[in-house]
Amino acid sequence: MTKDLSSALRPAIVLTLLFAALLGLLYPLAMTALGQALFPRQANGSLVRDAGGTVIGSTVVGQAFATDRYFQSRPSAAGKGYDGLSSSGSNLGPASRALADRVEADVAKRRAEGVAGPLPADLVTASGSGLDPDLSPASALAQAPRIARVRGLAVERVRALVAAQVEDPILGAAHVNLLALNRALDALPRAAAPR
Repeated sequence: MTKDLSSALRPAIVLTLLFAALLGLLYPLAMTALGQALFPRQANGSLVRDAGGTVIGSTVVGQAFATDRYFQSRPSAAGKGYDGLSSSGSNLGPASRALADRVEADVAKRRAEGVAGPLPADLVTASGSGLDPDLSPASALAQAPRIARVRGLAVERVRALVAAQVEDPILGAAHVNLLALNRALDALPRAAAPR
């Protein structure tokens, strides 16, 4: 009986160690090396750097833009807002009073900023991850009058900037990367607003 147990355990232990080394070490190392060789920018987080080389964000992870000088992000349910350590949605359903109160507060905030007409949904609702880096073109265009007023630009110029930043993928809806849009906004020379 002991010999049968020993002969059965030995292959099980050897195979466990072999697959632990293969799938726990070799495969992850090979995929990391392949990712670094073929897609180094994406494998390292699609980081965006300023002219001095300092990391200022990522094209795939959203961040909060809170000042009136910038296009603002959609609401985030991740931690206290755009917290990468607690990425998640709110898990509040459509009948939730807490969700309705939060959306009403966001609608009031957007109205106070001067956004008129129907509000695009992504201006007042959070994404599933809470870290969405993109906005719909309609959401960016709704903020254009505020940006133009605060920065002293013609609203048509701000709308043209938004139009130039729209990405229209083969699959999925058209979107604007907020970090890229705000960087392009900072690159615009300041001009006097039209009278």
